Amino acid sequence: MKAGVVHCRCSKCYSVPTRKRVRKRTPVLNLLSLPEEVLLCVLKCLSPEDLLSVRAVHSQLRDIVDNHSSVWARVSFKDTWPSPNTLWLFERAAEKGNFEAAVKLGIAYLYNEGPLLSDEGRADVCGRKASHFFSLAESLRSPMSDPFMWVFIRPPWSPSGSCCKAVVFDHLKAECVSNVEKRGPLLHCLARVLQLFDEDERRSYAINVLEESSQAGCLQSSYLLWEHNRKAAMADPGRYLQCIRTLRDYAGKGCWEAQLSLAKECSNGNPLGLEAKACSDLVAQVFSSSNQTLWNGAQAVLRRDIKDSMRYILVDWLVEVTTMKDFSSLTLHVTVGCVDRYLALRSVPKARLQLLGIACMVVCTRYISKEILTIREAVWLTDNTYKYEDLVRMMGEVVSVLEGKIRSPTLLDYGEVLLSLLPLERRTTHLFSYICELSLLYSALATSPPAKLACAVLLLTRALHHYAPIWPSHLTDYTGFSKQDIVSLSVLLYVKCFSQDVPKDYRHVSLTGVKQRFEDEAYQHISKEKVMDFKELCQILEIPEVAPQMEPPSPTGQPADIHTFLASPSSTSKRRRDDNMEAHRASFVATPTAELSNQEEMLLDDILDWSLDTSCSGYEGDQEESEGEKDSNSSMVSIKLHPLTDEDKGQEHCRALSSDDDSFCEAVKEVNMDCQGQEPLSVSTELHSSGYSSVQSISPSSTCSSSSLLPCTFRTFTTSLGVASANAQPGFRLLVPMQRPRGTSSKQVKRKNSAAHSGGMV
Repeated sequence: MKAGVVHCRCSKCYSVPTRKRVRKRTPVLNLLSLPEEVLLCVLKCLSPEDLLSVRAVHSQLRDIVDNHSSVWARVSFKDTWPSPNTLWLFERAAEKGNFEAAVKLGIAYLYNEGPLLSDEGRADVCGRKASHFFSLAESLRSPMSDPFMWVFIRPPWSPSGSCCKAVVFDHLKAECVSNVEKRGPLLHCLARVLQLFDEDERRSYAINVLEESSQAGCLQSSYLLWEHNRKAAMADPGRYLQCIRTLRDYAGKGCWEAQLSLAKECSNGNPLGLEAKACSDLVAQVFSSSNQTLWNGAQAVLRRDIKDSMRYILVDWLVEVTTMKDFSSLTLHVTVGCVDRYLALRSVPKARLQLLGIACMVVCTRYISKEILTIREAVWLTDNTYKYEDLVRMMGEVVSVLEGKIRSPTLLDYGEVLLSLLPLERRTTHLFSYICELSLLYSALATSPPAKLACAVLLLTRALHHYAPIWPSHLTDYTGFSKQDIVSLSVLLYVKCFSQDVPKDYRHVSLTGVKQRFEDEAYQHISKEKVMDFKELCQILEIPEVAPQMEPPSPTGQPADIHTFLASPSSTSKRRRDDNMEAHRASFVATPTAELSNQEEMLLDDILDWSLDTSCSGYEGDQEESEGEKDSNSSMVSIKLHPLTDEDKGQEHCRALSSDDDSFCEAVKEVNMDCQGQEPLSVSTELHSSGYSSVQSISPSSTCSSSSLLPCTFRTFTTSLGVASANAQPGFRLLVPMQRPRGTSSKQVKRKNSAAHSGGMV
């Protein structure tokens, strides 16, 4: 091709090769190209297994994982429990500062649930390991929470001598001498354990331990000492003034229990000699400190596919458990608070929602009440839907997710301040408590701060009982809430608690556990009182009458997907059914009990806890201790326990020595001899049974005699109750108790629930 000649760009005359453009490739961004700060945030969100996989990818990632303890301290062990394969992961994370790993390891070793250890010296090995990780968890807990580890080692202890709780107690006591940094919280836990014993010597020693803990800087121990010395100081005005000043110092340091106690003292008078405005401002500051962020749990619950009806069913069942076990209303409020706080942080499958509720109640009864709900009994109350190990692991999940903060201010705590500020009549006080428990059932009411909700309950209570003035001016000064601030919340309370129809489960059983609880004579039958209509309430509150917005009910009276969720148990003697079934409520007996003679009581007491837990995964010291239940005057129909077959016996296994296994062998022989000749019972159940056990509500006046039992056939009994049982065996005999004279002592013995929880045959 000649120079200077212009050619076209056709294929014939243009043969000069064109220069190819080389495109610069954009650099590929990968995990290693991220800044180290961002990479650390990513690694903290991984599970332990994923963290190990990332560590093996590149040497740079390995160095980051190994050299930064914050990665292991923040790693999540969600839905993971220590096992022989993952034990080293938990131990490594716990030593690096992971609170969740330390809590789960302590509970796993205490109950021997996860690590496989030999029987020889098991209590000593597990106790030593559990004490180490419990002590580590106490040092890692949130500063906003109180020491909690004593909840798991509190009495009752096993009388057999090989009690893991006692071993943990001794090791922690020795650690208080060697480790000065952990001395304060550990001494507090030891003192709380000693206070629960019946011996006066141990209780007096507990006061000395509290003093040592207070000197070591534990604020909670200082407050407990103040409560102990308060009664003695009230006799002397000078000592009482100094006592109140000390309480003010504790409240200023952030102890919320001291803040509430100070508010109660200032509501009763002016012990500090302050001006009226300063005294009211001090109480109003306590009400304004109710943290809004802690009570947005209901919105998070609804976002996690936990509908209002599901939560209603769960809380209603927890109310029945509280009534049956005679727990305090405070225990119920703290339990529901733990459930809401857990659901706000973690998602729970619908099938495990009941497990979460009963696990929270087990933990809260050990924290608040002297009488506890044992693990075996809790499993039995769920109709054995869950196993022993399921409940133990859920307890670890709850404590770790809540970061050890079991107790938090509740609606009742602020209600006590209001009632000390403005006392009410006894019947009106019962109405106040009744509305407080009704408010637990609804997620819409759980979004409000407890202080504001308590003021709204008081306003509604005074309106329903025609108090005047309905909201005095000094209440506004002491609480910081005016009538206009809380009147809308009071109307919402009325609509939810009194205007809406009571939800029903799939069996058309009205969920009225709170109403039945307050039908008792101890509450002056306050739930039977007729409530004023909405128009009259609006006139008293001086607000325009606006028709309350009612949620449209479904054709069957419950949500469309109610069959996919666990339905609530029916309380057999008080459940409100349809009118045509009102006369046959007694046919739904599902938790039989009996009143036995002294010899039979001794026999059944030895095997009762074993029979309540099909897994027989007993733990020493976790035994029945509720004396109120032993002295109860309630009784129902009794049935005989079926003997275990050889195949069933082969499936039974014990993971730890139980305090209830001492006389087990002899008791089984007696039961087997007693059950010979009896044909097995086959009872047809509903195909959509929920799994929530039927908690029996017994009136204190219903008494029966064990000496006057009339035998009758099962066919005759079921026919009289109006229940068709084609599979009933004619040879099976029931003991129907007769009425006995009042005042005769009796004893209630629980048996295994015969209600099916999976739609099968019992």
